[in-house]
Amino acid sequence: MLTEQNINIREASPQEDSLIAEHFYQLWRDNDVPADSIQSDWLEITLQFIDYARRELCYKAFVAQFSGRVVGSASCQLFAGLYPHVLAEEYRKYGYIWGVYFEPAYRGQGFAKKLTRMTCNYLKSLGCTRVILHASPLGKPVYSSLGFLESNEMRLDLS
Repeated sequence: MLTEQNINIREASPQEDSLIAEHFYQLWRDNDVPADSIQSDWLEITLQFIDYARRELCYKAFVAQFSGRVVGSASCQLFAGLYPHVLAEEYRKYGYIWGVYFEPAYRGQGFAKKLTRMTCNYLKSLGCTRVILHASPLGKPVYSSLGFLESNEMRLDLS
C-alpha cells in the first residue's frame, strides 16, 4: 500500500536530469500535445536548459521515490522574466515552478502537494517574494489547495 511513510521525497541529483526531462516530455503528452508537435531532440533541449538554469537561475529539482524508483518530479528556479528587470529585488524576486509530474498510478494522493511545498520552500530560501507556475487542468486543484491564485494572464491564439 502506498502511504506517505513509504514514499521518499528528496532533492534530485544531476545524474537524474534525464529522468526529469523524460517526466517533462510525458507531462506534455499527458496534456494532449501530439508527439509530432514536440521537437525530436527534446531530451537534449531540456538537458541544456537544466544545465543553464542550474548555472544561472539557481535551478533545483525534487523527486518522489517509491520502492527505489522515481515516480514523480518537480523543477524550480528563479524566474528569468519576460521583460527587463526594473523593479527592486525586494519588491519582485520571483521563483518559477515547472515540470511537476507524477506517474498516473501515483496521482491524487497528495504527493504532488508535498513536492510543490518543497519547491516553494527552496524558492523562499532564495529570497523569492512570489512563486509562479502555469498549471495544467489536472494540476489546478492541487495548486489552488496550496494557496496559489489564478493570475491575470491573458492569451490570444493567433493560429
